[in-house]
Amino acid sequence: MAAALSRALKLPGKKGSDLGEYDPLTQADSDESEEDDLVLNYPRNGLGRDSCLGSGSIKLHKSERLVGEARDDDEEEDDDDEWMQRLPGKSRRDRGEPKDGQLWSHRDLSRERMGEELRGAGTSGGAGLGVHNADAEKKRIRARNVVRSMFFLVPLACATLLVLMCAFLIPCQKAELEKKLQWEKALGDAADPTPPALALWDVDGDAIEDVLVAVTEWTNETHTAQRNKNYSMVAVSALSGQVLWRKVMRESVTYIQCGLRYSEQPSTVCLLIAKSILMAINGTTGKRLWMVQLKDIESQAVLLPNIDSDRVPDLLIATLPDDKFIDLSLTLISGLSGTVLGRPVPFNLTGQGKLIGPLLHETQQGAFYILFGLGNVQAISLQDIYFRAFGDMAMTQALRRKDTMWEGLKKNNLSSFIRIYRGSEHVEFLLPLVANWGNNHNSLDTVANLNSTRSNWVLVYGASTLSVLRQKDLRKEWTFTSASIHSQPALGHFNKDNVLDLFVQHSANGIMQAQIVDGSNGSLLWRADFVCPRLVLETSTIFTSTGQSAFLFWASEPIKAPRNATKTTRAPGIAAARPLIRKLFLLHPAFPTVLLELNSTTETAVTSAVSYQERLKDATYITVSSRPTPDSEPAARVVRSMSLKAAVSRGQIVRLAGSNKEEASSKPATFELNTFFRRLYFKRQV
Repeated sequence: MAAALSRALKLPGKKGSDLGEYDPLTQADSDESEEDDLVLNYPRNGLGRDSCLGSGSIKLHKSERLVGEARDDDEEEDDDDEWMQRLPGKSRRDRGEPKDGQLWSHRDLSRERMGEELRGAGTSGGAGLGVHNADAEKKRIRARNVVRSMFFLVPLACATLLVLMCAFLIPCQKAELEKKLQWEKALGDAADPTPPALALWDVDGDAIEDVLVAVTEWTNETHTAQRNKNYSMVAVSALSGQVLWRKVMRESVTYIQCGLRYSEQPSTVCLLIAKSILMAINGTTGKRLWMVQLKDIESQAVLLPNIDSDRVPDLLIATLPDDKFIDLSLTLISGLSGTVLGRPVPFNLTGQGKLIGPLLHETQQGAFYILFGLGNVQAISLQDIYFRAFGDMAMTQALRRKDTMWEGLKKNNLSSFIRIYRGSEHVEFLLPLVANWGNNHNSLDTVANLNSTRSNWVLVYGASTLSVLRQKDLRKEWTFTSASIHSQPALGHFNKDNVLDLFVQHSANGIMQAQIVDGSNGSLLWRADFVCPRLVLETSTIFTSTGQSAFLFWASEPIKAPRNATKTTRAPGIAAARPLIRKLFLLHPAFPTVLLELNSTTETAVTSAVSYQERLKDATYITVSSRPTPDSEPAARVVRSMSLKAAVSRGQIVRLAGSNKEEASSKPATFELNTFFRRLYFKRQV
């Protein structure tokens, strides 16, 4: 009480208009709590120029305030904290701090406080609205953050899921598909020693080439005890080995060709060619579309440009009776209806040997010629064939063209034939120099036949001479002489000069020799000797991811002894008692001293083909084999499908004998070979 009274006595005793005469003693006699509150809060009321005190009391007021603050630091600090909490947004001027030597008056602060109280009392809902707006703003910010997080997390989750699918699900699906591609199916009997007709084409629309094969079966008659032959044509699914459809035939089918298309027929059309029947069927169902009967059909069908204006390519068939003195005939057939167009065109051929062709060739000037022969090769323009078949009937614009260079090769103006090859040695093989001709030459697809009708030719004559003929002037590019060639050359890329090389093989004295000849100059690129497998089977080639081809061929054990070593003889009966094991080898040009053994069997493979699987970057190797059966029953005919990618992964490495010390010292390591073949994949040659 005394401290409060002493502080009050020091205050100026001015008389104001509103407060009246200030009496410190009267103030001291009042209630203690009121005195303490008044005295303690009085300096904070900020009496200034607008109060009852005059301007001359400003300095006194400031000095008394400093004294009060010095005495009660703790109370002032608490009060200042409370003041700052009440007005957090006030500036220094609003807090009543001195600026420019002046202070805010008590009246100004009172007015400001009254305005805030009036605003608070008058708009009691405004505070709630402000809080609501703040909460809504926080919710909007929170929602915006959630949306941003979702925009980031959802694509991340999708990408993670896609990576997991690619890493686990897709390889599993490919592995399951590779398992489905490996199957075998017994179809009929090996009653005929000649190889059965075989073709690969997608007939069920699953983008995988199916197997079409001719089947012969023996049937026992219960009443007469006679055995008859039943002939049929069977389509087998490449994925499961199940029979899709079966077409019963009156004769054994010798050729199967697919790829012909009609505008009103969405599915592909296949041709079944027998000795006296040419039949077109629906490739999806096996239903017959049309049939024409001819005699002594000797060749496949040749796809021609449309000559009867029905927008469907037409066909040409060669017929040759067993009596060689009767003329060979070329017959034109409508590809849409099977109707024979015009008259058969006969030719008096004096040569001997096997029938060559017929093949269609388009020259650089756009003229069409048919190549054929009997022991030799000659050509005749398609225009001349049309004229002989129809007489003076109008022909299409494509048939009116003739090549001046080719026409100049005729012997005289009276002859219609152009000599391609004629010599004392008979022609064994004539085929276009295009990739995959050996595996897809039975196709009737227009695009597939485009390159083959404009290329050079591979010519094998005299059973041991190999040449390449240039189509522009019919001259020999080069000539290679070897031992007797027993099978049709296989075409593939062994080196990297972008020119097709030729794989040939011949057998003599129990030894089979495989050779690869350079397609650009006829030099020898590779050679190896094997024990003769005693079978004649065409070599297959497959284009790989390295830009080169892999060569697939059948042989027995490779001979590693030097070539000039003395051959050992076996006692009679030992070789006959021991079954001959035939092996399927893969040769890749990256490692010419190494072979990969894919399969081994005692069965006799009679024909084979390669089917490409674009989705898997894989290929299947299709073989038709004769499997021995007990007792006196005929051997069973077995069709087998093998995934080459799976076969390569489990194949056995076979090293060939090096011809010199450098080759022996540079043998690739097993780890390097396994890594290479594991990363190798196959693709279609374009």
